[in-house]
Amino acid sequence: MRTYSAELKDSIVAKMLPPHNVGVPQLVRETGIPRDILYGWRRQAVGQGAMASASVRPLGTWSSEAKFSAVVETASLNELELGEYCRRQGIFPEQLGAWRDACRQANAPLPSKAERAERRAEREQVQHLTRELAYKDRALAEAAALLVLQKKSGPSGRRPRPLPPPGAAHRGE
Repeated sequence: MRTYSAELKDSIVAKMLPPHNVGVPQLVRETGIPRDILYGWRRQAVGQGAMASASVRPLGTWSSEAKFSAVVETASLNELELGEYCRRQGIFPEQLGAWRDACRQANAPLPSKAERAERRAEREQVQHLTRELAYKDRALAEAAALLVLQKKSGPSGRRPRPLPPPGAAHRGE
């Protein structure tokens, strides 16, 4: 697998984000870097907030009213007009979609105490199960390592030591 320098990656990501907005297919033709890698770099940069610093109008300066105004202005635009509007404003259509969803949910009723308690219980259960799964993964890896060591020591003529019970190394036995 080929590795790319951080400088090259940063320069290409800067080309993909506003205000340049160079398309991935064009960058594939120019650089020869596979499109999946370029899409991954862009997704990672957007996830880390790199587009906010590269945009014409930083996202942090968009007030609630400006976002609502953008949603209202673009409500009747088709896809091509929407793309042009987003390029002019230095935003992504996905951002505009998120703002539209936020506007739709602005007057939604707040969850009740029972619903909040249920969500909290589900989160706690997920955390508990995640910890339990990690513990079992470590125990399984330890057992596999012990089996490999036991098989390696078998043909030498010595009797292999019996395996300790799983998790014994964690308890200090």
